[in-house]
Amino acid sequence: MKKKIEILAPAKDLIHGMAAINSGSDAVYIGAPQFGARSNATNSIEDVAALVQYAHLYHAQVFVVINTILYDNELETCRKMIWELYHIGVDALIVQDMAIMEMELPPIVLHASTQANNRDADNIKFLKDAGMKRVVLARELNLHQIKEISEASDVELEFFVTGALCVSFSGNCYMSVANGERSANRGSCAQNCRLPYNLIDGHGDTLIKNSHLLSIKDFDVSDQIPNLIEAGICSFKIEGRLKDIVYVKNNVSFLRQKLDAFLEKNDNYTKASSGSCTYTFDSALNRTFNRGYTDYFVNERHQSIGSWESPKSKGQYIGKLIKTIGGAYEIENGELLNNGDGLCYINENNEADGIYVNKVENGLAYPNVLKELKVGTFIYRNNDAAFIKIVEREDSAVRKISTTLLLTENKNGFELIATDEDGYVSTVHLAHAKEQTKNNLSIEDNIKTQLAKTGFTPYTANEINVMFTQNWFLPISKINEMRRTVYEQLSAIRLANYKREEHQIVKTNHPFPVNQLDFTYNVSNKMARKFYERHGVTEIEKAFELQWDPGKSRVMTTKYCIKYELEKCPKYHKDTMETKLKEPLVLKQGELEYKLKFNCKPCEMEIWEKDAEFEIEED
Repeated sequence: MKKKIEILAPAKDLIHGMAAINSGSDAVYIGAPQFGARSNATNSIEDVAALVQYAHLYHAQVFVVINTILYDNELETCRKMIWELYHIGVDALIVQDMAIMEMELPPIVLHASTQANNRDADNIKFLKDAGMKRVVLARELNLHQIKEISEASDVELEFFVTGALCVSFSGNCYMSVANGERSANRGSCAQNCRLPYNLIDGHGDTLIKNSHLLSIKDFDVSDQIPNLIEAGICSFKIEGRLKDIVYVKNNVSFLRQKLDAFLEKNDNYTKASSGSCTYTFDSALNRTFNRGYTDYFVNERHQSIGSWESPKSKGQYIGKLIKTIGGAYEIENGELLNNGDGLCYINENNEADGIYVNKVENGLAYPNVLKELKVGTFIYRNNDAAFIKIVEREDSAVRKISTTLLLTENKNGFELIATDEDGYVSTVHLAHAKEQTKNNLSIEDNIKTQLAKTGFTPYTANEINVMFTQNWFLPISKINEMRRTVYEQLSAIRLANYKREEHQIVKTNHPFPVNQLDFTYNVSNKMARKFYERHGVTEIEKAFELQWDPGKSRVMTTKYCIKYELEKCPKYHKDTMETKLKEPLVLKQGELEYKLKFNCKPCEMEIWEKDAEFEIEED
């Protein structure tokens, strides 16, 4: 049996979700009324139900994110909401809080969110044995680690393929809480990592001023899809539940075409839903929001991944500034620009700056404000006006399920049979007197023309056959009526025959890989505590949100390393590094101040509040 490979797209709301489906996604993930890790992307039960209905027509799936940590007074509300989501046909829930594993649940499939510390083969096997059908892997993993996890457990593995990166280990960032009681694990990340900081060394000297030192590039491992499939990934996830519709359609269409090209050459795999897509635009990841791209650590640590100039979108590289002439700029590849474009460049203060293009004429870009730019400045387009206009159109991405139509006769008249690509059959009978055409001429071509007009239906008629014993006449109105009815019936048949996988959680007591949990396990309620205790955990620290010690806490752990970015890593740059950095290094932004701790053996960096005390490891 062929293994299904899935593209999983973000849906801010119903409209974004439908656009993702139309663009070729095999599944979408969306927020419910509460408890999603994007508090600005909630949706009513009614809208989620409408998306489920739309997706299931294409045999695509809908996953709902319930990936915040829960407090005791929210547990019953969450449980009731899960039952509502089950009854409207949701395919799976993406969860972080293990309290959900303790609830009396319907037989709904559960996926372990990347917030659940999914970096270790033992932990992932535990989650599978506890009842999780899928695990969303941490983005810090490399190909070798992914393969090791896949070989240790037969659980489905999902991995991010494009989009923004959280600089912290997912689920283990507490900067928001420590600086204003906005918990990222409660859906309210303040994005402190995107702020500008000064970097100060142990002598008190400022090494770098006003740079976004924790801001990193966006993720793109689309060229690694074959290797990731070989390593065990079955679902490729696009980040971006807060992104606009152009981003969603561009990313999904780009990956759809890339994955389809792979599937055509590899018979062991197949797409995970029905239908094929056509597009009126040429997708490219750099044409919508991006901070530049990195493959992070999929192929080990080998390049700079920081986006220090700005946390905003850099966009598509156009070319260097050739010269300023009159009130306009002459730019390499300037013929690519359009009226209304937004351009981005790095100014003399090493900060991102922007220009709005009023008009493009004779290869020159006339800005709304003429700014003094150096010849040779790199120019990027972060707002592609013409591209946006095309992609925003509803018909820029169209998805159709292929069908074969057969119009034939019976003793009472005629019948139209539609058979779709999945083998579903719809038949419509028309009681109608049989009369020969005038002059006994065939109208088969006219009939086929009418039957081919599938219009705004989800279907296309790839093959049409007319089998009459004589040249029967059939009014156009009747042909159109039969076509409409046969496709309406086919949609009902497809929805009625959609098979949602169900899985009833059975409580187990197999041992958790460790018996002591610190605050990074985010245990914030009695039911999560009960879950871990049943699995042999003897010491459980409260979640950070419930026991924060102001000024002395570790607020982040990350594989990203400022020493490496500065080419001062004792492992990777020992042969080229002239002097060591005097530690502790400090990040300072206004009243905010953090100490950096470097753990070189696991190749990790920790961020601590300013009053924390720790030993500095020798290189």
